[in-house]
Amino acid sequence: MRKPKFVSAEEAAAMILDGTTLCTIGMTLVSASESILKAVENRFLETGPPKNLTLFHTCGQSDRKDGIAHLAHEGLITKVIRGHWGLCPPFMKMISENMLEAYNLPQGQMANMFHSMALREPGKLSKIGLGTFVDPRIEGGKMNEKTRDKEDIVSVVTVDGEEYMQYKEVPIDTLIIRGTYADEAGNITTEEEAMVLEVLPAVMAAKRFGGKVICQVKQIVKSGALGAKEVTVPGILVDAVVVCQDPVNDHRQTSSWYYDPSYSGQVKTPLKGTAAIPLSIRKVIGRRAVMELKKDVVINVGTGIPNDVIGPILAEEKVQEDVMLIVESGIYGGMPAGGIDFGISCSPEALIPHDRQFEYYTGAGIDFTFMGAGEMDREGNVNATKMGTVAAGAGGFIDITSTAKNVVFCSTFTGGGIQAEFDEAGIHIVKEGRFKKLVKKVQQISYNGKMAVARGQNMFFVTERAVFKLTEKGPVLIEFAKGTDMEKDILAQMEFKPLMADEIRETPVEIYKEKAFGLKKIIEGQELGL
Repeated sequence: MRKPKFVSAEEAAAMILDGTTLCTIGMTLVSASESILKAVENRFLETGPPKNLTLFHTCGQSDRKDGIAHLAHEGLITKVIRGHWGLCPPFMKMISENMLEAYNLPQGQMANMFHSMALREPGKLSKIGLGTFVDPRIEGGKMNEKTRDKEDIVSVVTVDGEEYMQYKEVPIDTLIIRGTYADEAGNITTEEEAMVLEVLPAVMAAKRFGGKVICQVKQIVKSGALGAKEVTVPGILVDAVVVCQDPVNDHRQTSSWYYDPSYSGQVKTPLKGTAAIPLSIRKVIGRRAVMELKKDVVINVGTGIPNDVIGPILAEEKVQEDVMLIVESGIYGGMPAGGIDFGISCSPEALIPHDRQFEYYTGAGIDFTFMGAGEMDREGNVNATKMGTVAAGAGGFIDITSTAKNVVFCSTFTGGGIQAEFDEAGIHIVKEGRFKKLVKKVQQISYNGKMAVARGQNMFFVTERAVFKLTEKGPVLIEFAKGTDMEKDILAQMEFKPLMADEIRETPVEIYKEKAFGLKKIIEGQELGL
């Protein structure tokens, strides 16, 4: 029976040839094959190869210093096709300085490209991406000047009279994955990983192209020791296995800790004792955002303000049982971690594959999604992917906001050093941000306002001092905070004059208090504070 080779990290790095396409699987630092990535970096710096690689990956895979950041060297990587770079400053710097070609595609479409590639289909067809910067009639997902005149890796095709994006195949030469255990036959399990991810579909895609599959694991066990249903990747599909020699540093469950079974589904810990997060401008925005919720809805939270504050707010308000919170990585329920540990959850009810989660987003569509935002313009277009030359990328933003029934963007009114104080009298702007976020025209279209209106989507843009609702005429100011001056604090801080609701509401001051503000009553349809 065919079995993989058991090799060192250095030997695995030597399997990657110059000028080939490397694919890595992970999200943030979850499932990052640190031993192998470090070995690739060291080999390049010490001897030269591998060089001129194309790097393909669906999610952001760094915690600002590790993960794919080890590959961020000019000459090592000359082209990237990726979903997100927000937690990888070295690659964002390389993109902004035109040190490599950079393509950004929607994360969910990339995850499902593995299925299309494995099945030898003529690309992944989807309506996701139309009307955004990924559309080849706009930017084609090209994120810097160096890429502008390069080949298109997406196109628009017509099927039965309707337009679709065609995400073209990317042949994989080498795939790096991570598991928990491998047996002597190379069968791989992933029970201690905090996400299921899209490991098996990526393996199938790599095998279709004759690519090599390399897996990093914690430990080798005897043949027959692994339950058949627990095997994620059969050994006959694996070419090489690397046993991590320093798992505490190089095989961490996530950036902030080595291993906690409550994040990988082995145990459940109580969430009731979770401490409330301190009152801040981010918490105020999150509180106002969740006021749009209704009972029994399914909600998604994106990176930034939503992921950092909405889970804790729901816990503080004791409404966790009234809604189901899910994350794009495949998490259902529990308490999501934030920041560099985005994508995992303490004591989740279910963990499903990352690629399958996007089938839910794209097909049924989530009830509510809460997303961060960089800019919004007079047409309701939103930019969340590129500010100046700094390109974080879309991640799952385009996939999720394209089909959600209700989209709530969470953003400070201005950006760059904004400071505010809150009390029962409302809000006081201590220091205005250095730049405006409500602009005449967004730099990059991550969310198309006109298309959102056409599909009947409800969209809100929530800030600490004002709330806008998107209509067919554009964003309408429907609410402002007590303590603000309409001319000085709102209109003067925008590049366009907004449409005004016939009756502009005042934001309830309860969200500016330290204690719980009564979200449960709102969700149940009762009046706040009554």
